[in-house]
Amino acid sequence: MISERRLETAKQLRTMQNMKAMIVGVSGLSLTAAEKDFIAENQPWAFILFARNIGSADEVKQLTSSLVLASGREDVFIFIDQEGGRVQRLRAPLAPDYPPAATLGELYKKDKAKGLRATFIMSRLHAFDLRRLGINADCLPLLDVPIEGADNVIGTRAYGNDYETVIALGRAAAEGLKAGGVLPVMKHIPGHGRALCDTHKSLARVDASLETLRLNDFAPFEALSDLPVAMTAHVVYESVDSEKPATLSKKVVGGIIRKEIDFDGLLMTDDLSMKALSGDLGDLAKEAFEAGCDLVLHCNGEQEEMQKIAAATPWLEGKSLERAKNATNWVGKPDQADEKALREEFQNLLALS
Repeated sequence: MISERRLETAKQLRTMQNMKAMIVGVSGLSLTAAEKDFIAENQPWAFILFARNIGSADEVKQLTSSLVLASGREDVFIFIDQEGGRVQRLRAPLAPDYPPAATLGELYKKDKAKGLRATFIMSRLHAFDLRRLGINADCLPLLDVPIEGADNVIGTRAYGNDYETVIALGRAAAEGLKAGGVLPVMKHIPGHGRALCDTHKSLARVDASLETLRLNDFAPFEALSDLPVAMTAHVVYESVDSEKPATLSKKVVGGIIRKEIDFDGLLMTDDLSMKALSGDLGDLAKEAFEAGCDLVLHCNGEQEEMQKIAAATPWLEGKSLERAKNATNWVGKPDQADEKALREEFQNLLALS
């Protein structure tokens, strides 16, 4: 059980608005004593859940409640990847199996209004599923535009193979989450659709010209640059920076993401423990911050790795703190939508796809 001293420390940190610029995972269905101490001492800005953290509804609610208690902040964000299709951490009976984004894109091709409506509703339904378990942030919408021959890591997770469809449905997905009181995260900025390998396993390199990237890959992120949070891509864009992936590149973060795309929201890395990146995790965290990222993400819940990340992570301050506050303020209370009616409408729309 977390000590009274640790709880008091957490409360003091909350009062001083001290939060470390990181999002971390946890190891299992409940917090260990070591994890509680780590949270109290380091005050991560947010947390992220994976399949290993998902048990029964009561177990998930107990875990999310424990994260809120340990952090000492009622407004702490708890993230998850709940897209639909093969990337969906909550499964039955906690949530129905939702279709992949490509299915929504196919409906949009047939009937734009119905495709937009279905995409909005699916995100609004995600919000119902998530919030009842204490989860309030979703790593969605995915704004990558895959090309023929690219690795299937994106594949049907994309709304379409053209940026116009991705822009339209990405906006609808974000609005559905917002209507349900859930923070959206657009990914993987500035575009993962040309990657020829899975960045969970190895580093991807893209040799397309800068003009091609501007006209296609960057377009969805520029169109949705008003969204509050974005996640970087562990991809090397050779026409911008032939040495470093976007996550670690000042040229990509400063020159492309912040200036050309004009994204001034909260920028988080993709998972630093992915195989696309190599080297000491503490050094990687430092590189990400030096490149201009606001937050680092570490997902696997390994304590030794988390300690290395934490040692290299600063407290949120300055522009990054302002962006974090803006993200918190961006999410309002859920609307008064009728869940049952929306589920029925969604099924009727899917029947047309």
